Amino acid sequence: MSNKPAIMGNRPVFEDIVQIVQPWLPDLANLTPGLQSIFKNRIVTKGQYLNAFEEAVAAHLRVRHAIAVSSCTTGLMLTYRGLGLTGEVVVPSFTFMATVSALAWAGLRPVFADVQAGTTNLDPVAAEAAITPATSAIVAVHNFGNPGDIEALQALAHRHGLKLIFDAAHGFGALYQGVPVGPQGDAQIFSLSPTKLLITGEGGIVATDNDDLAERVRIGREYGNSGNYDSAFPGFNARMPEFNALLGLQSLRLLEDAARRRNQVVDLYHEQLGRLPGIAFQKVRLGNRSSYKDFSIRMEPNAFGLTRDELALALAAENVDTRKYYDPPVHRQTAYRRFDAGRPLPCTEWLSSHSLTLPLWSNMPDEVALGICRAMRRIQEHSKAVREALSTTQSAYQLP
Repeated sequence: MSNKPAIMGNRPVFEDIVQIVQPWLPDLANLTPGLQSIFKNRIVTKGQYLNAFEEAVAAHLRVRHAIAVSSCTTGLMLTYRGLGLTGEVVVPSFTFMATVSALAWAGLRPVFADVQAGTTNLDPVAAEAAITPATSAIVAVHNFGNPGDIEALQALAHRHGLKLIFDAAHGFGALYQGVPVGPQGDAQIFSLSPTKLLITGEGGIVATDNDDLAERVRIGREYGNSGNYDSAFPGFNARMPEFNALLGLQSLRLLEDAARRRNQVVDLYHEQLGRLPGIAFQKVRLGNRSSYKDFSIRMEPNAFGLTRDELALALAAENVDTRKYYDPPVHRQTAYRRFDAGRPLPCTEWLSSHSLTLPLWSNMPDEVALGICRAMRRIQEHSKAVREALSTTQSAYQLP
């Protein structure tokens, strides 16, 4: 029984659940002086730590402006409005829903374009085919932290006179030709939530060299009030508190180590899982570095012996947490089906049903990754019996 999967009655590889992510937080001792200062000064928002955090992030990203906001989503909303976008915006459907929800909130119409199967990022050729006279911008995504095809997208935007925005929610720790993603395009908007490499608890960053946009985002995060109590335009409260900025300052010191460690773990995954039939990995272009905010594999069921969903259930029995990013893709989600014009998105559809995200943390020990690989191996080796076991235990393991 020693090599049989847990779904067949063996003991799980892991005694406790291996979570999909564990945030890597700074030592509390490093936060204590700042916390004491906040409590002493009683300035809990718009204070010295927010200013220091924005300056540090701007220097890291090599941009003139890094505006901290309450979330990546509010950053996207303020950016879309701040750039004066109208009409249609070309955007991938293989992305997290917030990329598109912010467009809808800004009164814009998303036009879905396909991604490349290898990189999982927006395909410039598909994006150009989706452009119409009503298009005002292209929104691309550094999916899972893999830098998009920036040069091709910049050329495309310039050729058609369009704004280019990057949803860089996964972008901290990613490098494009040796440079942090951030200064490219009209703006890049980052997430700082607990699943990311740079963490403030909740929060986001709007990075741009556009002085006018930066000013509108700063005003917009203050209800559209520039300080004279006369709203220049409808804004909302998107401020980042001092506590979050303090955490971000300390987390920024861990960022490079986090990115390097994630890449080391992914190299281990590649070496171990690359031996299994039917498993493929996201393609990172030469000269770039992915942050690997997520590690997603692609599965060919006929070669592996199980579908993606069957593998997820078998891994759950081994106490390995997984996610199906992104299933359903945005164009098939209830809130956004009305924007689906029926344009074929073959790579998006295939990826959404064949991709599985495995656990990855910024300080994951080798033995955890190796244990996940061991679980994958024994599931694949017994794939036929695993499928039979799943069919007889549907009360405990429900296939979607």
